[in-house]
Amino acid sequence: MRFVKVEPMKTDTVLKPELCNCLALRQAARHVTQFYDRFLAGAGLRTTQFSILAKLRRLGPMTISALAADLVMDRTTLGRNLQPLEREGLVAIVPGRYDRRSREIRLTEAGAERLRDAIEGWVKAQIGFEAVFGAQRSSELREILHAVSASELERAAPEPG
Repeated sequence: MRFVKVEPMKTDTVLKPELCNCLALRQAARHVTQFYDRFLAGAGLRTTQFSILAKLRRLGPMTISALAADLVMDRTTLGRNLQPLEREGLVAIVPGRYDRRSREIRLTEAGAERLRDAIEGWVKAQIGFEAVFGAQRSSELREILHAVSASELERAAPEPG
């Protein structure tokens, strides 16, 4: 592992919101989420719900912990997002196949059908995003964001408490 020496920020830059990486990412994420939500609304899904259904279709049944980790989401937030999907019969939460004490999320046939309905909206959102930012910049942005998600930022953070 390679460690990089981090220089402390100058005090005159510390409180400038335009320099905050977290704020910029959160604002961009909300903006893009709202954009995609408009395209997915016709299928009755929000962006996070679409991501959950797509992940389950791609990877098959998963435990709540595994799905939360894969989506870079805490279990509580995932649970709140699963409730309407389960209520609508789009996912089933059942005892695990290998450990009956664990809970496993499975995509139902109704969920797979809803996902198929939503894919057209998602494709239109992708096309719209790339029309504004260009295919190359969009690809580069995804690459950077995947690197951020896969990074070991938690190692640079102090222990809680």
